[in-house]
Amino acid sequence: MTTIENKTFDEIALGQSAHLQRTLTTDDILLFGIMSGDANPTHFYPVDEASRQYRVVGHGMWGASLISALLGNDLPGAGTVYKSQNLEFATTVALGDSLTVTITAIDKNAVDKTVTFDCKAVNQNGLTVFTGTARVYAPLEKQCRERVALPEMKLSRGHHAFEDLIGRCKELKPISMAVAHPCDEPSLRGSVEAAERGLIEPILIGPRPKIERVAGDCRLDISRYRIVDVEHSHEAAARGVALCRSGEAEALMKGSLHTDELMHEVAARDTGLRTSRRISHVFIMDVPSYPRMLLITDAAINIYPTLEDKADILQNAIDLAQVLGIAAPRVAILSAVETIYPKIASTIEAAALCKMADRGQITGGILDGPLAFDNAISEEAARIKRIVSPVAGKADILLVPDLEAGNMLAKQLAYLADAEAAGIVLGTRVPVVLTSRADSAKARLASCAIAVLFAHRRDAILQVASP
Repeated sequence: MTTIENKTFDEIALGQSAHLQRTLTTDDILLFGIMSGDANPTHFYPVDEASRQYRVVGHGMWGASLISALLGNDLPGAGTVYKSQNLEFATTVALGDSLTVTITAIDKNAVDKTVTFDCKAVNQNGLTVFTGTARVYAPLEKQCRERVALPEMKLSRGHHAFEDLIGRCKELKPISMAVAHPCDEPSLRGSVEAAERGLIEPILIGPRPKIERVAGDCRLDISRYRIVDVEHSHEAAARGVALCRSGEAEALMKGSLHTDELMHEVAARDTGLRTSRRISHVFIMDVPSYPRMLLITDAAINIYPTLEDKADILQNAIDLAQVLGIAAPRVAILSAVETIYPKIASTIEAAALCKMADRGQITGGILDGPLAFDNAISEEAARIKRIVSPVAGKADILLVPDLEAGNMLAKQLAYLADAEAAGIVLGTRVPVVLTSRADSAKARLASCAIAVLFAHRRDAILQVASP
């Protein structure tokens, strides 16, 4: 039906009725819980074992809402306004139950133009679920309106990957983290919150008066934290790197200075935090519509990486994935197409990287490429294109062709797919946390948690290697 035509008060006859049938689904339960805020576990988990009932009980008012649908859509229809509703529930409605709800006009009041309806719902077994009455103000004027096209709803899982990462740090000792120039609220608050969650022991590096002013304005207690007083952001970056080189700090975090300013000191050949590995950045994405954590690299450091650079970038990401609990991460090497095409350099490099993995030059991951984005993350897309691969549709890591592609991909996921992104720099002596003013509090905490996990893994490796 494309239109809704109502019945006016004068047109309604006693005994006139309407009915509908609806089956309770998991999505119905979730949507009703979201709309009402009713998170009663009874509606989301089977009843406990002691009761010997193993079924999910739906919200009683979900069934009652079907009365509203009948009154608004069918009888009386457009223009109907509720006055009162009385219901008595005889039994529960369970997941998978089909309700037939019927309303029947039983009384009309000419003074206030109200109509009283008898309401009844029965399930697929003929058992009465509820009975009662509804009293409404019936429309006085005839209306025939176009039916509203309600939007389709697609439920996705909530963000949970970051909470899992933060939770894994509960039993670990906090690490000392040099925070370079935390001179605005997001960077200083992020440091304090990470400390309060037991993740880090921050060393705040920057102009002391400015840091203390921000703390006062934001009502943040920083009295227990060490402050290294320096004049400006450039000196804060240099001092932070120096503390990491000396071992006083186990990780470095960007504050309210520009990324280039910090990374200049990190990458300095003689005084920075270089290792034999290429420095690279990894976004750790929690995408509600994707069933697993997704790592994207490199979207912040290497602008146009060479094949040799990409080998290091990949190894950094694989090492990180293993720290995060992915024993054999599946790596999709992205390009515009999934076939090797000589005019597209990234397809040639993808093939070379896969062969490097075959020969042991890249270890720990399962590589495939070139893969286009759709068949890297969608098993259905891979099936349609007849791509047989252990990686296609199930990627844990996406290696992008260059920084521009990676940065746009990460931001598209954040702003169009409701993803949250944490970020960390690897290939350095210590993990480096790069934060943005746009990062959520949870993303900042997750970035710190990742640095904690990585630092503890590095310490464990060094202990094993030492005589």
